[in-house]
Amino acid sequence: MLAEPNLKMFRDLVSNASRDELIWMNGFLAGLMQSAAPAKEEPAAAPAVQVKKITITYGTETGNAKKVATQFATVAKKKGITVKLVGLDQYKLTDLPKEEYLFTVISTQGDGEPPANAKKFYEHIYQQTPKLSNLKYGILGLGDTSYPMFCKTAEDVDGQLEKLGGKRVLTLQKCDTDYEQEAQAWFEKVLEALANAGGSVAAQPNAPAKKSSHKKIYAGTIATNINLNDTGSSKETYHVEITSEEEVDYLPGDSIGIVPHNKKQGVEAILTLTGLSPDHEVTYKDITTTAEELLWKKLNIVHLPERVVAKYASIVNQDIPATRIDLVDLLKIYPVKDAAQFEEVLGIMESIVPRLYSISSSPAAHSGEVHITVSRNCFPVNDEKKYGLCSDFLSQLAPGNTLDFYIHRNNQFRLPAEEKDVIMIGPGTGIAPFRSFIAERDAAGASGRNWLFFGEQHFVSDFLYQTEIQNYVQTGVLQKVSLAFSRDQKEKIYVQHRIQQQAADLWQWLESGAYLYVCGAKAPMSTDVEQAILEVIISQGNKTAEEAAVYLEQLQEDGRYLKDVY
Repeated sequence: MLAEPNLKMFRDLVSNASRDELIWMNGFLAGLMQSAAPAKEEPAAAPAVQVKKITITYGTETGNAKKVATQFATVAKKKGITVKLVGLDQYKLTDLPKEEYLFTVISTQGDGEPPANAKKFYEHIYQQTPKLSNLKYGILGLGDTSYPMFCKTAEDVDGQLEKLGGKRVLTLQKCDTDYEQEAQAWFEKVLEALANAGGSVAAQPNAPAKKSSHKKIYAGTIATNINLNDTGSSKETYHVEITSEEEVDYLPGDSIGIVPHNKKQGVEAILTLTGLSPDHEVTYKDITTTAEELLWKKLNIVHLPERVVAKYASIVNQDIPATRIDLVDLLKIYPVKDAAQFEEVLGIMESIVPRLYSISSSPAAHSGEVHITVSRNCFPVNDEKKYGLCSDFLSQLAPGNTLDFYIHRNNQFRLPAEEKDVIMIGPGTGIAPFRSFIAERDAAGASGRNWLFFGEQHFVSDFLYQTEIQNYVQTGVLQKVSLAFSRDQKEKIYVQHRIQQQAADLWQWLESGAYLYVCGAKAPMSTDVEQAILEVIISQGNKTAEEAAVYLEQLQEDGRYLKDVY
């Protein structure tokens, strides 16, 4: 409080001041208060890391685990830790018993299997059973909660290292598709544990990792569903346009996840064989619904995995060979005794696994819509024509039909800055994300050049999105298009042959900073394409095979060589 004389002077000053003067005085007084305030106490420095050397390994199929492991290594090095960063395919297995601190980022593939580059390591720890009494370790798993075997490989490695004598630095962390924040938080705990180690680490309690999903489910309506292949084609490739009342949040390069429905005929056959009423209410994983609805929309009833068949055998008390088989055939050969026993079988069934499809639309060019490009998968089984569950389901949807879907982020397959050049290699349905890329760059007026490689069987019947591609060429959006139609001449020509024929231009684009993308079948396409690219680097860059491999690896490290293969 001011003394009386000063208070009078202050009141007189304020009462006679203009608005601008009052604003100035307010700021002046605030500045005085700030300068007079006691200095803020600096936060305590993070404890110095006691451990000076660690090994970080990764097992990856798409590159996500490698990216995360590399980020971990960068952070650890800034803390003064010496880091050995290595893929599990390059890891010397004889080093494992000598390791003191080992941290592994690993994904799970297919039916709970390790990624290709981790299989040797995975088999080694199970078959050779090295003694790891000196090992202190931590495992971070990347997966997708939509799949029954969520982070199964990470669970296996974590448990086996413990059985071999290793001690956890902290508990296993399992991450869903939105893994960035959880992964970062986990490694911060690793660093905290290492800082407090003093040469030894007390393991955190091995609490079970939570299986949580943050996926937003969208309700979609089919707007368009047309077969892109013309008369005479041996293929069916569907262009499906989906609308949603909500604005769908996605970027070019992302995919959508769809859970297909089983065929009604198959469901009816199962209910008839078991005597269970279609309207009978059953509870499955906290969901109560009718038996018909459960079999139709929720449960996988085709190509059952061996683990489910083994559980079925236990319920019906029969000796069933290890095999994969449809539920309807299993019921015919090894029937249940009554409806009550089949209800027990329902409890051991697994959910339908979602299928991922690359988005072929652009949020800038196709507002309010999501497009996908779906090849109807056809294959023979015992001389009977069979179709892939989801591709068949999608091919049968008519305009007005509804389906649920979610967005599967793919941050490893993004467009570069607008001024950068892009080379897109996408035969067959591999063209899907590149249709998105081209439309997005067209809508944005990107100045970078665009080059598309596309291949299929026949020009006349299999040139997917032909009119659109021709229009992009005419309007200058596509500067180069290289086409390969394998069955239109005596000798088969694929996209890798076009790459070799365009070697000089391809090399010039790469040397000028172009980004290189490959999408489509993993085998043999992506392998053949990569070999063709290496040959271009060797011939045009005057490099040895080893130097070419280093060059391509550097492109990948720089984020300029990106693959989305399946």
